Amino acid sequence: MGVEFILICLIVGCGFYVAWNIGANDVANAMGTSVGSGALTLKWAVVLAAIFEFAGAYIVGANVSKTVRKGIFDPMEIGNQYSAEHAPYILACGMIAALLAAGTWLLIATWMSWPVSTTHSIVGAVVGFGVLALGYNGVLWSQVGMISAGWVISPLLSGTVAYLIFTIILKTVFYNRDPVAAARLIAPRLVFILMFVMTGMTCYKGLKPMWKRLEMDPKDATFMLSVAAVAAVLGFIGYCITKYALRNTISVATDSNSQSNPHSDADVSRSLAKTVKHLQRVKNSSSGELQEKAKNLLGDAESLQDAAFEQITTNTDSAELRQVERIFTVLQIFTACLVAFAHGSNDVANAIGPLSAAYQAVTEHAISKTSSTPNWALLLGGLGIVTGLATWGWKVIKTVGEKITELTPSRGFCAEFAAAITILFASVLPIGLPISTTHTLVGAVLGVGLARGLNALNLKTMRDILAGWAITIPAGAILCMLFYFILKLVFIDSGWVDSIQIPADTVS
Repeated sequence: MGVEFILICLIVGCGFYVAWNIGANDVANAMGTSVGSGALTLKWAVVLAAIFEFAGAYIVGANVSKTVRKGIFDPMEIGNQYSAEHAPYILACGMIAALLAAGTWLLIATWMSWPVSTTHSIVGAVVGFGVLALGYNGVLWSQVGMISAGWVISPLLSGTVAYLIFTIILKTVFYNRDPVAAARLIAPRLVFILMFVMTGMTCYKGLKPMWKRLEMDPKDATFMLSVAAVAAVLGFIGYCITKYALRNTISVATDSNSQSNPHSDADVSRSLAKTVKHLQRVKNSSSGELQEKAKNLLGDAESLQDAAFEQITTNTDSAELRQVERIFTVLQIFTACLVAFAHGSNDVANAIGPLSAAYQAVTEHAISKTSSTPNWALLLGGLGIVTGLATWGWKVIKTVGEKITELTPSRGFCAEFAAAITILFASVLPIGLPISTTHTLVGAVLGVGLARGLNALNLKTMRDILAGWAITIPAGAILCMLFYFILKLVFIDSGWVDSIQIPADTVS
């Protein structure tokens, strides 16, 4: 009983350790843009994320039977390669090592302020254990490759979607001579699309574990039509409410021509900069009268560029644009809360999956291909995520919200909305496209920044983030190997687990 008690304490402690680090690193996906844009204070971001992350983790939970090892290896092979007395404890030590490795890597990444994928962290750790326990051929490398593909697929998809959404909003709202009137027109339509997408994302991502427990197929045609119908109804209700709420919203400026638009001025300035470059090329390549005319035009263009730049620096804000941003603030907070719910319901499995597998192996003295999820484990995971967010989540929140590009509520909304669209798209595809929530959100923030020009991005921060992504899986694997060697030496090789009294009917 002594050895079992120590192993169970290790399992529970390591599960909480990983959940704590998930909260510290990964919850920035949902709330980072809201804090960076000023839509939420850090205090309120923590409160809302705590509510929705915990609700997703505990109320919905996670179907860990497949999430435990992500299909990295067949756990039954451990029973085939090791004795019946040792196999369960080999698996338990491996899962404890995976939890320790993933938690430690997330701790390092959070200390460095890097937003990394918790899924990739635990996958890398389980790969490390699989190689040691079953050999190189015992790992399902095709599945590892599919999961790793999310490193590239997620940010490319979400970045492209965010770029398109923000570009459309810039042209239809912010470049408009009366941006408030334009926002009043487009906001109800945006809310309809938003409700449609977020309903689908909640059903296919946030509630996915519940459908599995109820043995329902979310990709069944009838189910998909039902979700689409509910989403359309909610979208129409949201459309009507938004249109009614904004009915009395009027422009602050009485004369739309009397006040310049900073966003439009910035676009003019960028266009003039391109014009100056082209005219310089024409002047240098031509001669005679053509060169003289090009020189005169170049002088005029440079004067216009200086005037536009001065207009930007002296009029960087306006009452109308602040009014427009307030409209997007509500949309962004709503989107962030649902992303937090979906994140909690799914990514808690990164902590609870290995925990459940190890706990079952130790308490039942046997290996099962699936593992049940105790309610106390979901509670532990939810509390761990909330604790990590409250104690150390601010570091990665600042990176996502402030250090990649300058965010406003409209830009933050576009990033969150693009991430939700990407997650929904990946969830309904028949092939099961691998998506990393972290990479999706960071890619969306990157796309919003690119829509304003390459100079709007902090390339040093992006370099550091990409470096963290690249080494997450190998770092998890190496750390897991190290921890597994130590645990195996202490519990298996020393003969300590041999002292456990195993019921005769559990040994086959």
